[in-house]
Amino acid sequence: MKLDGILPFARKLLQKSVQDGSIAIDATIGNGNDTVFLANLVGDSGHVFGFDIQKQAINKTKERLAKEKLLDRTTLFLQGHEHISELIPDDLQKRVSGAIFNLGYLPKGDKSIVTKPDTTISAVEQLLKMMSSEGIIVLVIYHGHEEGAVERDELLHFVKKLDQSKVHVLQYQFINQQNNPPFIIALEKRGKDPFS
Repeated sequence: MKLDGILPFARKLLQKSVQDGSIAIDATIGNGNDTVFLANLVGDSGHVFGFDIQKQAINKTKERLAKEKLLDRTTLFLQGHEHISELIPDDLQKRVSGAIFNLGYLPKGDKSIVTKPDTTISAVEQLLKMMSSEGIIVLVIYHGHEEGAVERDELLHFVKKLDQSKVHVLQYQFINQQNNPPFIIALEKRGKDPFS
């Protein structure tokens, strides 16, 4: 048996919930790797909504999507992911079946621009309210920098309090690696509004 690395495991989780015709969210598009991956999963009848606050990330991802002929099934917003519920059309919100966040900063980008716990938690709450039952949210947590450690701690505190009958919470982590390796928190919605 071979253990999956963090990113391959994240993709396996998304493949379980995102199918042809799904609506999926890339909450931190970065260099576009997950946007392209999700766009292939949703097929011609699905759609991917991507969010990032950096123009560099939007432009690079648009180029990649165009090269792969996937632009028509994606919408990219130069906005923070805390605006998910106001930017995704109401009629599509209940079809959201998967979302991914890569937390931290843009690789090879400005390391002073990082994800923040308050906006990340707000986005997760919005997704849990809107997405379909058995939808999955994958958070890849990069915590090898000071703000990343703060975000990690606040997120862990938040997800540990979620009602287990409404949300299953998984942590996938290698615990004997040095230099604060990234890990995954995965949330699976189990029914209706987890906050009601």
